[in-house]
Amino acid sequence: MRKLFPRPFSMAAFLAFSLGVFALAPRFASAQEQSEASRKIVSKVAPPYPDLARTMRIRGTVRVIVVVEPSGKAKLTQVVGGNPVLVKGAVDAIYKWKWAPASQETKELIQLDFHP
Repeated sequence: MRKLFPRPFSMAAFLAFSLGVFALAPRFASAQEQSEASRKIVSKVAPPYPDLARTMRIRGTVRVIVVVEPSGKAKLTQVVGGNPVLVKGAVDAIYKWKWAPASQETKELIQLDFHP
């Protein structure tokens, strides 16, 4: 009796579906920042749109929780959602942002939408 192994077939089907989704997605070239932050942002740096994302036509939203020091600099980031291809550019840009000074550290939720 011959045993079929569904795992390689499933992986091939998943890869084909994923590539199809990326190929059919519209072209996206920039990111728009949205902030659910309670602390005022003094200056922002727009995240770069990664070449790989452009080639694969990837779009999406990256959500990051940022611990902001009292001085207004980003101390720590934690990605809570988003395509891994877009995450690095988003996090690198957030570390360049500056918030208004405060008496203590705060946690801010930042959402970056990558779209045309």
